[in-house]
Amino acid sequence: MAPSLLVAAFYSFTPLPEAERECLLEELPRLAAKGDVLGSVLIATEGVNGTISGPEQGVESLLEVLRQTLTLEEQPYARLDVKRSWSDSQVFRRFRARRKKEIVTLGCPEVDPRRSVGVYVEPEDWNALIDDPETLVIDTRNHYEVAIGSFEGAIDPGTESFRDFPDWVERELRPRTEVQVPKRIAMFCTGGIRCEKASGYLQQQGFGTVHHLRGGILNYLEKVPEAQSRWRGECFVFDQRVALNHRLEPGVHRLCHACGLPLTPAQRALETYVPGVQCLHCVDRFSDADRARFSERQRQIRQRQERDQQQTAR
Repeated sequence: MAPSLLVAAFYSFTPLPEAERECLLEELPRLAAKGDVLGSVLIATEGVNGTISGPEQGVESLLEVLRQTLTLEEQPYARLDVKRSWSDSQVFRRFRARRKKEIVTLGCPEVDPRRSVGVYVEPEDWNALIDDPETLVIDTRNHYEVAIGSFEGAIDPGTESFRDFPDWVERELRPRTEVQVPKRIAMFCTGGIRCEKASGYLQQQGFGTVHHLRGGILNYLEKVPEAQSRWRGECFVFDQRVALNHRLEPGVHRLCHACGLPLTPAQRALETYVPGVQCLHCVDRFSDADRARFSERQRQIRQRQERDQQQTAR
């Protein structure tokens, strides 16, 4: 049986006046409840960013409201391009529409894709670009995302959050490019939104024209055959699937629900791993009181799962 739930990831940098922001904050939860849609939508003056999941009709209805409300344009950053995949089960626990200062937090108010953005590279042209040894390829995602998959030869900035990216640029990237000037810089992220700002930031800081993968890793995995792919590993996603393989199906990684980091099957087989309590990444990070609290939470989760299974079997 084919997966029955649609997962849609989207964003658009398009100015949203206060009245329209309030309208979306009120309308989207109502529409989501009606269509059995769960997920998260961030709403700010600069636009919207979200991932939602549910029956196809409910998801498409919510997306249509966004298209009718937003002032969409032809530029890629303002189109509300949607990356679609499918799941056998719901990938979120609730629906939330939230007001934010930024729809992706770089912490630099002067960075705006509408004023400066890099050159978009289609997935079909990405291999040739990054195969060139004179291209400096940068993965703009967080270190725990990079750890489970990336493009061959890409630089990992080792950041904890996207807000750390400007500091890494000044601390490491600028000195590196002053010693050895690359012919070009190419960057990528999960769905494209972080590169909309990161490419503009680098250009504003004097790094010249920056190239970035249009639609991000998810678009590349959808468009480029696996046999021709330069992608290695799995792509981390911020929902209960944890990571996707090249076919955009849930991969082998699972989250440690104590520290929130992804784990391979081998890491989950280690003696240090206690489901919901600790893993190799956080075994020395929490106190005994923390682990006792995590253990109780895990016990309650197991009880709830057992009740759900019993009700399903009836």
